[in-house]
Amino acid sequence: MHLSSDETIFWQAGWVNLNLTIVTTWGLMLLMTLGAWWVTRRLDSGLHVSRWQNVLEVIVLGIKSQIEEVGLKQSRRYLPFVGTLFLFVLVSNLLGVFPWYEPPTGSLSTTIALALCVFIAVPFFGIREQGVAGYLKSYIEPTAIMLPFNIISEISRTLALAIRLFGNIMSGAMILAILLMVTPFIFPILMNVLHLLTGVVQAYIFSILATVYIAAATSGEAA
Repeated sequence: MHLSSDETIFWQAGWVNLNLTIVTTWGLMLLMTLGAWWVTRRLDSGLHVSRWQNVLEVIVLGIKSQIEEVGLKQSRRYLPFVGTLFLFVLVSNLLGVFPWYEPPTGSLSTTIALALCVFIAVPFFGIREQGVAGYLKSYIEPTAIMLPFNIISEISRTLALAIRLFGNIMSGAMILAILLMVTPFIFPILMNVLHLLTGVVQAYIFSILATVYIAAATSGEAA
């Protein structure tokens, strides 16, 4: 048993390597891209739409509603980023139902990359909504003494995002692997169902936290 898919290396040249995490991540992105193309290739605005279009609309409207509930009234501006984060983490975790599949979210390198996306997106949206001066001013509110604490907060919450997702997904996968070796068949099945539920919850938590951070950075946006 290995702790991370990073340990499975297919090719290496010096410090550059191609591991299972990279292969799985790009394969997952390709799968999602092809799936999105297949579902949206024949969209219909009429009364009778396909089942997959119904599913797509429910997902998009659900994400849009959650963004607005957090406080971002202009939800369409943030839907592509937040929706992509949610769907990537969700699909990555749900495919864990296959015993041969190792979710890239079970690798710390992947979760750090996702957390860094949020780390970059927060000032990006904040500056776009409030301008450079308006965004930077938030670091010294209510007083300039808060500047180092606000900077530490930005860094620590990014690390927390990465470690929380990595820890929950990796621990679930390890428990399932152990049960497959030492217990009867029924217990791994139950744990697999629980692991899938955990994956859905973690996708929701990750995307909601990202939305909350963006909402805090864009607190001056017009409703």
